Amino acid sequence: MKYQKFSAIIFSLAVIAGSQLYVSAQTAGPRVFLLSAKTLRENKQKLADPKINDPDLKAGLAKLERNAQKALKTEVLPITSKSAVPPSGDKHDYVSQAPYFWKNPDTKDGLPYIKKDGQRNPEIKSFPDHDLLDKMEKPVKDLAAAYYFTGKEEYAAKAAEILRMWFLDPKTLMNPNLEYAQFVPGQKEGRNFGIIETREITRVLDSVGLLNGSKSWTKSDQAGIEAWFDKYFTWLTTSSHGKDEARAKNNHGTWYDVQVTAIALFLGKTDAAKKTLESAEQNRIAKQIEPDGSEPLELARTKSWSYSVMNLEGLVNLALLGDAAGVNLWDFQTKDGRSIRRAVEFLMPYTDPKNKWTREQIEPFKADPLFAVVRRTSGKYTDDKYAKILSSTPRSEDDSTLLLGY
Repeated sequence: MKYQKFSAIIFSLAVIAGSQLYVSAQTAGPRVFLLSAKTLRENKQKLADPKINDPDLKAGLAKLERNAQKALKTEVLPITSKSAVPPSGDKHDYVSQAPYFWKNPDTKDGLPYIKKDGQRNPEIKSFPDHDLLDKMEKPVKDLAAAYYFTGKEEYAAKAAEILRMWFLDPKTLMNPNLEYAQFVPGQKEGRNFGIIETREITRVLDSVGLLNGSKSWTKSDQAGIEAWFDKYFTWLTTSSHGKDEARAKNNHGTWYDVQVTAIALFLGKTDAAKKTLESAEQNRIAKQIEPDGSEPLELARTKSWSYSVMNLEGLVNLALLGDAAGVNLWDFQTKDGRSIRRAVEFLMPYTDPKNKWTREQIEPFKADPLFAVVRRTSGKYTDDKYAKILSSTPRSEDDSTLLLGY
């Protein structure tokens, strides 16, 4: 498989408050897609410059190291550790139960299961693969980021160990498909809707980029994980589940596009990434967002706020990926005003406690997820309206978000 070559990286040692930092002479920054290579590079340079004393960045680095130290001690289990067996009989296959489907109270065997939108059935805990995946992604992210900023090999070594467990080791790896994700008991072995459960796997791609230069992450490791994602990309784009998810009109379609685009960029399939991003103008932005900025397919849900923010987050991620692929989704707007910016502005007022969300929301209303979206759009939309909302945005509980550019 062909892999994009990068410019040489020369690291020099600098000392700040007793910490050793490796300074990259690479002008483009690390090879990342949802993170900002420019922000990462500039923050790393600032931390390494004894003339710059930025307390926020130092606090972010300290928090990042605490996260990484915790990750070093965190037990991460492989997908094969589950007791549940997929219909295939192979524990390497990902399997999960549809969260919003419940036993039918009117039948002895509980079949057919009935849907209760937004209400999670505790039965799903019998199939822990989604949790196992989440518990892999965060430590890898924290460890890889900490390695990038500190050069401490112990962080890279642990991240590499986890990545090999999940993607390379024949004894423990996950098979690159989601054939059995979100099955409904008594109905199907798996559904296309389960593909959304791997939406955060794209963060693994950025983590791999942050490990570049580590002796713990070898060329063989890089080739192996590229091969895994190449197989997964093929499954996403050619399987019946993948094709069905691509046709989804709501947040499922948005997050499918995020996965396909990020993986395509990681694999150097730039044309495929651009094609997905360009189609998102009409298939996602124009069809999902009304001229007033509302997202009707998400507003129709029992967790209308949560899903509106979730879909918007996916659209913002697509725009960020567009930056890497040369497709500008930030400024795309239909003739009647449908745009990512309008969608952000529709939700913005509800970050103020004085403005009550009146749509159905069966879970507690939380503004924090939207604050994160606003922070990520602030560099693109810089008028007074955004300056005002950002000034009232509370600092994240995790100071490392500033350091990483979230």
